[in-house]
Amino acid sequence: MSTISTAAVRADVTPMKSERVREGRENDTWLIDACRQGDRRAMEALYHRFKRRVFGMVARIAGPQDAEEVAQEVFMRIYRGLLKFRGESALDTWVYRLTVNAALSHVQRRPARAEGEEALALLPTHEGPSRDPRLAARLECALADLPAGYRAVLVLHDVEGLSHEEIAEILGCRVGTSKSQLHKARGKMRELLGIEAIDG
Repeated sequence: MSTISTAAVRADVTPMKSERVREGRENDTWLIDACRQGDRRAMEALYHRFKRRVFGMVARIAGPQDAEEVAQEVFMRIYRGLLKFRGESALDTWVYRLTVNAALSHVQRRPARAEGEEALALLPTHEGPSRDPRLAARLECALADLPAGYRAVLVLHDVEGLSHEEIAEILGCRVGTSKSQLHKARGKMRELLGIEAIDG
């Protein structure tokens, strides 16, 4: 029975992955250049590409009651910032960074207040299998009670599915800090939801 080495598999897969990454960056370069030139179709394409992620992150970090306002601020920052964007990080990473920074700044500027049932109902839901609305409401309430920094890491990792390396780049922190913040955020969520930690 013949075997295929891991190295051989990687050798076949890596060029394909690298090619997709290169194509993605080339498309981003075209989109960025077109937006810089004031191409309205390119600006609309950029907006539609990121609007759900931006609104979802803002709603979960800053709260749903101000999500529309902060999301609009994020897109204004994106369009203005594209003139100085040098491509040192991926476009997605840069947009995430602007979004998180805008959401955290908004949290710091406003006085502390309760989210309330009315605001909770405005939170965006994920597409996919239907969830128990009562459980979803409990999760969103617990998320709203987390400190903003914990909330940002939890949303980026557990909701957006980003790696700790990506989160560290977005937040400008060390990978170990991202891991530590996530661990604390999950512990606080368990505490707020009344769930016992499971060892092992």
